[in-house]
Amino acid sequence: MAPLKLHGVPFSTCTARVMACLEEKNVQYEICPVDLSTGAHKRPDFISKNPFGQIPVLEDGDITLFESRAICSYIAHKYKDQGTDLLQHGNLHGFAKVMVGCEVESQQFNPAMGPIFFHTFIAPMRGWAPDQKAIDENVVKVGAVLDVYEKMLTSSKYLAGDSYTLADLNHLPYITYIMKTPHANLINSRPHVKAWWEAVSSRPASLKVTQGMTLGSK
Repeated sequence: MAPLKLHGVPFSTCTARVMACLEEKNVQYEICPVDLSTGAHKRPDFISKNPFGQIPVLEDGDITLFESRAICSYIAHKYKDQGTDLLQHGNLHGFAKVMVGCEVESQQFNPAMGPIFFHTFIAPMRGWAPDQKAIDENVVKVGAVLDVYEKMLTSSKYLAGDSYTLADLNHLPYITYIMKTPHANLINSRPHVKAWWEAVSSRPASLKVTQGMTLGSK
């Protein structure tokens, strides 16, 4: 079976999310680098794969997908019989909790963490002054989300129960980068969240993928 083709770059948060899922599921894939600096993601050949001109894109035979969370759900479902069960197949209650956890990440955590990441890492790369007000406001928002997580994690090891799932994996990219900054205290100041993050980030698949997440590295 030919390996899946993942168009993106390893330091990209969304590409890293898909890579982590592929690694957890023991799926063979190849990275097809997209040169963002030359605008390769905005050229017609790439736009034909993702009309929004964003990475990553996954090609699996005659199936082409974009949006990292959708790609991860597809991978977790297609390869349900191998690797880590990221969707809790065969367990309706567990599956329901995973779906809720994934929505919380995308609707509550991600919108608040995104501006912190952008103004801490991306803006300086582009020669722009970071918007400290935006950072400060969103640190408060992320903190409120993590306060909820702290309570949830008093009764389970992971966000959707005692098994590692997409509800946890989807957090990997942003937190990996934030842990390189003073905002790491958002995680470290909450004991249950800290223990959860240590469990998530120390997984072999996580360690393999985060090695390539080099934004802001000296």
